[in-house]
Amino acid sequence: MREIKLKDGSTLIIKEGNRSHAKEMMKYIDAISTESDFLTFGQGEFNITLEEEEKFIESVSKKDNAIFIVAEIEGKIVGNLSFSGGGRPRIAHTGEMGVSVLKDYWGQGIGTELIKYLIHWSKESNIIKKINLRVRTDNVSGIGLYKKLGFVEEGSIKRDFFTDGKFYDSLCMGLLID
Repeated sequence: MREIKLKDGSTLIIKEGNRSHAKEMMKYIDAISTESDFLTFGQGEFNITLEEEEKFIESVSKKDNAIFIVAEIEGKIVGNLSFSGGGRPRIAHTGEMGVSVLKDYWGQGIGTELIKYLIHWSKESNIIKKINLRVRTDNVSGIGLYKKLGFVEEGSIKRDFFTDGKFYDSLCMGLLID
């Protein structure tokens, strides 16, 4: 667990998620699905049950090469990050992350702190040697954040996202962990 003072003076707590976070995560997912077109899902497209969310969080906690973390302010989930490494020995050292923050909390450094937590955890794991992500090419602030934290561009995928009748390309980025 990490406690961080944010730009606005509030205290952010970042910690590993557990089964008890599932219900609030369902509300969080519902909220963020309406706030950004940069996610891989939109409103009503993340169709899982509370039981499925509990099982997901529980399964992540049992893996040495996966982590699910939440960012809370005054007990409310305002951001989250998930990372999962490969399931076979040849790819167990690398995986993909996804990160999101509620719109009301954008610009306060929460995404940065979540990714820093992941990087620190990856180094401590002695398993994870590479973090991958995909970001829409028009998500300029996201790309800037990832570059600031050391991620490099590795390629692009054409027509990776389809939102509101339009295709979007994505940028593949990676960070090597020493």
